[in-house]
Amino acid sequence: MTCSCAFIPPYLIAHLAEQAPDERAARSGARTTRVDAGLRAQRTPRQPRPVADDDLDGTKVIYSADNTETLPGTRVRGDDQPPTGDVAVDEAYESTGQVHTMFASAFDRDAIDGAGSTVSVTVHYGQDYDNAFWNGEQLVFGDGDGTVFERFTKPPDVLYHEFTHGVTQYAAGLTYSGQSGALNESMSDCFASMCKQGILGQTAEEADWLIGQGLFKPDLDATALRSMKAPGTAYDDPRIGKDPQVGSMDDYVETADDNGGVHINSGIPNRAFYLTATGIGGNSWQAPGQIWYATLTGDALQPSTDFAGFARATIQAATDLFGADSRETTAVADAWSTVGVAPAKASAPSDVVRVRRTGGIAGMSVEGEIDLATSPVGDEVAQLLTRTNLAAAASSTPQPDRFVYHLRVAGRDVTVAEQDLTPELARIIELVLPR
Repeated sequence: MTCSCAFIPPYLIAHLAEQAPDERAARSGARTTRVDAGLRAQRTPRQPRPVADDDLDGTKVIYSADNTETLPGTRVRGDDQPPTGDVAVDEAYESTGQVHTMFASAFDRDAIDGAGSTVSVTVHYGQDYDNAFWNGEQLVFGDGDGTVFERFTKPPDVLYHEFTHGVTQYAAGLTYSGQSGALNESMSDCFASMCKQGILGQTAEEADWLIGQGLFKPDLDATALRSMKAPGTAYDDPRIGKDPQVGSMDDYVETADDNGGVHINSGIPNRAFYLTATGIGGNSWQAPGQIWYATLTGDALQPSTDFAGFARATIQAATDLFGADSRETTAVADAWSTVGVAPAKASAPSDVVRVRRTGGIAGMSVEGEIDLATSPVGDEVAQLLTRTNLAAAASSTPQPDRFVYHLRVAGRDVTVAEQDLTPELARIIELVLPR
């Protein structure tokens, strides 16, 4: 299930529509509320929007909606093409290249879907549209009303944030409501901040940890849209209200608004990442980012994962990467403790590993199982499993007369075609199936 993940929370847009400083801003707020409500109603699974054939070998293509609400709009700039002179177009082009490069260089991820699909970005969306969003297919940016909001391509981390919503959609599919939705929002802020810090050459200690700095017009009492370091302190102005974000479970907000408080409560995991990064020290996209990315793309998350489940998964990822007694693992655990999240305890996995082989030219079925605790080969199988990403073991289409393997490990069922077996899985099957 995908979502239209908007950058500006609905409560801020509603406040703007009711208490805007001038008629233009009020109209923009009302119009943005209408458009966003329609986008939130779109809850159908999507794939990246097809782009023109001459863009398929590139990393990005920028369109202009020409102040309409028609997507994707008119193609205006592609890879390796010169600046257009349209500020929003050229800002979107540069920022897309930056976040694309960050994910590739720091996390070895090729584009939003991890498969190198061209990133589609539309600017000049709507009339004075006060928002930016990922709609499950592409990134979309309004020009702002010019009274409260600047253009949404101006702060590059707005685009980094929306890009990461796409990554989360493909990597974990976190449902956009309640705590899983707040985690979805937090992932976008965390990776946006990493990218911003990388572009500026800042360590975690040097960074300001602000999201959307420069988005508000300078006469407002607003430093940014959010602060990961101190949630709830980013803005306080009668024209837009006070930043309602919270940074601790002591202040957790139960609400039906904002998809269950996804923008309000995301301050809690945001602050946990800030505390982790500053606790470890150095560059946020290195050890802290590797832990968060391994969690996001690993097999521990479900679409409905809550804060406690995510906390446990990050602690396990840190343990896998750096060791149980490492500074990194300690920093992660301390961060979650500080924000009041108690990691969920892992359910006890079954010690039984089962393998069933089907297919082959004879069409026969063979089954086997071992108990890791008692089998002579249990230790070897257990070690092989620690090096196997079962979530990534999805099978391609079985080939004629070849085997298909069905494994059950720790309550998880995995089906793998013979041609897709890794060396670790092949050895596990050899050990478990009867000779």
